[in-house]
Amino acid sequence: MKQNLKLFFGLAAIAALSSCSKSNNDNTVTPSSNVDVRGTITSSQHWTADKTYRLRGYVYVDNNSTLTIDPGTKIVSNKDSAGVLVIYKGSKIQAVGTADKPIVFTSNETDKKPGDLGGLVVVGKATGNGNHAVIEGGVDAAHNTFGGSDDADNSGVLSYVRIEYGGKAVNPGDEINGLSMYAVGSGTTVDHVEIVRGLDDAFEFFGGAFNAKYLIAYNCADDDFDLDDGYHGKIQFAVSVKDPAFTDNKGTTGDISNNFEVDNTTDANGYLKTPVTSPVLSNFTAIGPNNATGTSADYGYGMRWRRGSKFILANSIVMGGQKAGLDIDNDPTAQFYIDGTSGFRNSLLHAVNNTYQTDKLSKVTFLAATLKSLVETRDGSKSFTSAADIGLTDPFTNSAPNLAPKSGSVAATTTAKFEGTDLSNGFFEKTTYIGAVNPSGTDWTKASWVVWAR
Repeated sequence: MKQNLKLFFGLAAIAALSSCSKSNNDNTVTPSSNVDVRGTITSSQHWTADKTYRLRGYVYVDNNSTLTIDPGTKIVSNKDSAGVLVIYKGSKIQAVGTADKPIVFTSNETDKKPGDLGGLVVVGKATGNGNHAVIEGGVDAAHNTFGGSDDADNSGVLSYVRIEYGGKAVNPGDEINGLSMYAVGSGTTVDHVEIVRGLDDAFEFFGGAFNAKYLIAYNCADDDFDLDDGYHGKIQFAVSVKDPAFTDNKGTTGDISNNFEVDNTTDANGYLKTPVTSPVLSNFTAIGPNNATGTSADYGYGMRWRRGSKFILANSIVMGGQKAGLDIDNDPTAQFYIDGTSGFRNSLLHAVNNTYQTDKLSKVTFLAATLKSLVETRDGSKSFTSAADIGLTDPFTNSAPNLAPKSGSVAATTTAKFEGTDLSNGFFEKTTYIGAVNPSGTDWTKASWVVWAR
């Protein structure tokens, strides 16, 4: 049954007597009231930091409404009814936190576990290729379609937002991601978002044209950057860090967990429905398990580009991939790389096994040695047999990773390049350094809105 959000104004008297305090990364507050949120929101609402909002099951923002969330606001969920917030087509979220007062979605349990929260789903009217007919994860029939023809569509703002312990399991292998963006348009602002200890993917973008900066995926069980359905936006300054022992239950699917997993369409669609998944990415630092003691057998690749996707990933560092570093699957994906439409450019690469790998090819001949040659000659990247030779300060201490390059290291002395039409776009800050962290500047991954050791 649809119902509007009720803010229980009768608690106002309590609010007048209660104090609010917040000064740490956990966004701890002494709330003036606790608000349970259910059903469908059909008029604009304003959530404030003096209240804690508990999502009870699926909550839909619909009917061209705007949900405004103040800095420092805490949105929680209990495992008995893992909350999923869905911002549906035509509606907006204005979640604008600050570095000192991030907006936090998290578990309300004393013993917090992945899956206590469902996650955040934003649905827009931009273009996609229809690879997924409906939204994943048990969303109701009134809200499960997405996309349109407006690549400039605006779904609002996500800035200084942290999403913790997400991944509501609907069925085996079917969970909600930390942040799911379905056909979201370029009018939407996305920056400074961290996904922590999620049971499925950290970020999954299904089509759409929005751009993003300053993203962190930390200790999530499946893929960290999962891009598909024709996503054709740009991302700069992003981090992926894996807990070696933590993957989701793969069952008999044969699935694996990766830092990047990027698809276009399924084989039934010939892999080439348009728009083609074609992200342009720069200044990433992606840290795999690096064969640490207790590494899950389900860890896969630093990068898995497959099913007809094309990409530019430049000025980046990808290291510690377990089964492979750079993997290219399926004929169209391989042909895009051979043609130079795709490229892993001006970057550094390391993996425990199979630094370069090609797979699932039937008509295109593309050996791993050929891929290595293209990457290291035409695209100007380098590979390393030892992760230490790249020269990050302390990337594999999972509880407190230090991703800054050491002085004088290859990571610190490689100069960024923004060549070609895609990378010369004004969206990209033209850094002199590669990777997510400036070796001679302030480390944004140590800012107060970011958490580690979870």
